[in-house]
Amino acid sequence: MPRIRLTVAYVGTRYQGWQVQGQGLTIQGMLEDKLARICGELVRVHGSGRTDSGVHALAQVAHFDVPESKAHIPWQKALNAMLPDDIAILDAREAEPGFHARFSVRSKRYAYTLWTEPGYTLPQRAPFVWSVRGLDFEAMDRAAAMLAGTHDFAAFQNAGTEIKGTVRTLEPVLRAPGQHPAEWVFRFQADGFLKQMVRNLMGLLVEVGRGGLRVDEVQAILEGLDRCKAPATAPAQGLALEEVFYQEEALNAS
Repeated sequence: MPRIRLTVAYVGTRYQGWQVQGQGLTIQGMLEDKLARICGELVRVHGSGRTDSGVHALAQVAHFDVPESKAHIPWQKALNAMLPDDIAILDAREAEPGFHARFSVRSKRYAYTLWTEPGYTLPQRAPFVWSVRGLDFEAMDRAAAMLAGTHDFAAFQNAGTEIKGTVRTLEPVLRAPGQHPAEWVFRFQADGFLKQMVRNLMGLLVEVGRGGLRVDEVQAILEGLDRCKAPATAPAQGLALEEVFYQEEALNAS
């Protein structure tokens, strides 16, 4: 059966995350509903990974298999005509042989946006930022540098998902200006992420920026492997899945 690869963007505000659940709207569920209407049967959509309730995506990747008779449907046009305005198909094409949206992933990059203007939060940006004030960005950068590399990130994993291990390799965390002068974006790229790991790392960095945690305490939290001793999870709305990188693309580039 032909395999179709999608690149999907969405505003996660009104969804219960990517994965189909017992109740509530999900991105996966919305896509599968539209595909069932087109194909006349259940079509399972596989994503590169889950995004939590309220988290956004600029370029989530997914795939689905269809009968040969449906392979040449203009999927981008067909799905965008049926999907709500807060979900968009950016690209749709037949996948390379052996491609799997989840198992072929090499790394992912997430972006977390902070709003730092003390007097107000721009209403148009409020659904996509975490409003925090008075941050020491130099201290946050020093703390972020301590997180880069291969570590056991158990202290930054929330309960709820069974996994084989908690060791991940995190690239250096990058900070850059956002869309508005009051915004700063922190980018996290790794070979994999634990449940709510980015939001927990962002919560740690903000606590350092606020002065509630010293930079020299970060290493002990990381090595302690105890979620209860790490700062609270950052809100969902500031987080977006920005890009997914794949094995075969890395080989083609080389």
